[in-house]
Amino acid sequence: METNKVLSALCYFSIFFAGFLFPLIVYFVSDDQYVKKDAKAAFLSHLLPVIVVPFIIAGVFMDIGVFASGAGLPVFTVIMIGLAILLSVVVVMWNVYKGIKVLL
Repeated sequence: METNKVLSALCYFSIFFAGFLFPLIVYFVSDDQYVKKDAKAAFLSHLLPVIVVPFIIAGVFMDIGVFASGAGLPVFTVIMIGLAILLSVVVVMWNVYKGIKVLL
């Protein structure tokens, strides 16, 4: 049982060392339903910051025309990058919290 707790916690902590690859491997390799549940939750939470990337790219292309015409700062891009940073910080904090909670 302790091994399963450590494995579940490592799925959450893998945001620091293996991204979404480690939880994905654990999900398919593990037989324990508790570990699978944590691996799936960790995997999905690790994907959240990646989902924002297309919006940032779209914002850059939208704002290039605005910025080139001298209309001002690329506001949409700045907002999207700020939201991506905020989302990444929240995801890291959530994963650390869940990893510690699993160990306790």
